[in-house]
Amino acid sequence: MSLAIHGASARQKSDEPLSSISQAANRHVVNEEALSRLLTLDIGELRQQWRGLYKTQAPRHFSRELLVRAVAYRMQEVALGGLRPEPQRQLRRIAQQFKETRDATMRARVELKPGTRLMREWQGRIYDVLVLDDGFSWQGTRYRSLSAVARTITGTAWSGPLFFGLKQDRSESRSLQMPDPAGDPMEDGDAAG
Repeated sequence: MSLAIHGASARQKSDEPLSSISQAANRHVVNEEALSRLLTLDIGELRQQWRGLYKTQAPRHFSRELLVRAVAYRMQEVALGGLRPEPQRQLRRIAQQFKETRDATMRARVELKPGTRLMREWQGRIYDVLVLDDGFSWQGTRYRSLSAVARTITGTAWSGPLFFGLKQDRSESRSLQMPDPAGDPMEDGDAAG
């Protein structure tokens, strides 16, 4: 198994005791040697490392390989920092959605390249917007956001990505999944016999 090593900034002496693996992460130093040493640990030692890094007992059903990966990840997370706030929010939203519906979807974020033209027909008229490096252009006027363009076109507050069809309306994209008495999921329109 190979481990990803990020930002090795110092070398750890090979004769340091086993507890130095956790200490290396706590000192904000994660090096290849400390991570490679995880591969030599038995499952009991890995559980000990888990306790030191996560401040809780390792789940009993975790395999040795999963413990190695989780301990290595946590060492790097402690030393180098965790996820940024936006991915954390996305993961919390996905977990909450799964908890509530037993189904979780991740919305793909549309990345627009400069030069792309977005077209929308609205009230019998075609609107053509050009994507720029730092915003959007419509009828020779620059806008910082697509929502500002949509607001100008419609005269009301609109989500620009929704107005130009880059994302679905939440009320349209949700399908209610309810198990029937037999345990099979059914769409909300199929509930009546």
